[in-house]
Amino acid sequence: MPIDAAKALAAEPRLGDIGWDHKDIQLYHLGLGAGLPATDPDELRYTLESKLHVLPSFATVAGAGMAMMGGLAAPGIDINLANVLHGGQSIELHRPIPVEGRATSTARVAALYDKGKAAVVVLRTEVADADGPLWTSDAQIFVRGEGGFGGERGPSVREELPGRAPDRTEERHIREEQALLYRLSGDWNPLHADPEFAKLAGFDRPILHGLCSYGMTLKAVVDTALGGDVSRVRAYRTRFAGIVFPGETLRIRMWQEPGRVQVSVTAAERDDAPVLADTVVEHA
Repeated sequence: MPIDAAKALAAEPRLGDIGWDHKDIQLYHLGLGAGLPATDPDELRYTLESKLHVLPSFATVAGAGMAMMGGLAAPGIDINLANVLHGGQSIELHRPIPVEGRATSTARVAALYDKGKAAVVVLRTEVADADGPLWTSDAQIFVRGEGGFGGERGPSVREELPGRAPDRTEERHIREEQALLYRLSGDWNPLHADPEFAKLAGFDRPILHGLCSYGMTLKAVVDTALGGDVSRVRAYRTRFAGIVFPGETLRIRMWQEPGRVQVSVTAAERDDAPVLADTVVEHA
């Protein structure tokens, strides 16, 4: 059977050493569109090594890029990667991410849910350095055609948007070459670069990485609702609800509530087609 839930959940965690430095941080930030205007003091915090801070969503690419996907090769999981979609992503920050670091990554299958015609695999990565835990990351991986193994259906988490106008709305343009730059942080899927491959996947042209939209959204929230202070972010979660193309514009609506910012992200040029949903930034 393609999925043996008991075997996958009982498998030993995979340990690995990861490392990063200011160049990895700067490249990641540039891949999110940071640096415009280039001399803006607020943007220099993302691009200039002497002033650098780390956007917490860097946790999704730190050290090993998309190595979290290696969890899909865990014992008890034998699936066709062509049927895999990144359904959602969450990170919990235990303290601010340093500009340079060496750490140990512990990855495991934390949960398996049976949706009938599909399965959801929750891949959990916990990262710690010599000073203790840094972050915990959960990737929710949707696998078409792999349900029916008899597991629990799992939770259905939906965030109802407040019944009022957003407190702020920001728009972030996606540069034509942005996916080409972002993929240098570790996601080499040709879907984001090769027009012929994109057509085989059913798209007119390459699409932007979901995790790039994820990072762009957090940057917009930090820069506006959180006063530019990355250390205030405690947790960040989203569900990938749709695609966006390089050259389009993300429309990011924010509702500020005590201890959190609720966010809706859409593609402005396509009648506000959903891009990110059920999106929340928890903060100090």
